Amino acid sequence: MPTYDYKCTACQFTFEKFQSITAKSIRTCPKCHRRRVRRLIGSGGGIIFKGSGFYQTDYRSDAYREAAKKDKPPSKDKSAESPGKSAKSPDKPKADSPSSAEGS
Repeated sequence: MPTYDYKCTACQFTFEKFQSITAKSIRTCPKCHRRRVRRLIGSGGGIIFKGSGFYQTDYRSDAYREAAKKDKPPSKDKSAESPGKSAKSPDKPKADSPSSAEGS
């Protein structure tokens, strides 16, 4: 349940009220008892993580990752890329080849 901010336009008293979303907004000021209260527009509340240990659920253990790798079927794309990359790497020109072209 959210906390709402209210302000009385008669006496300028501001206060907070913890109430349900479906509850009707407060109209009567608790200080001056006039029906001049308006709900203020708030920026909303952020999520606050208190205590220790909430990161433990975010990350899996190494044993879990290894078991997941074993259960995963091997992909054909990776096995086809590996031999092709090793064959293509010698064909690439080296950085020293422009200097050898200058000598001829």
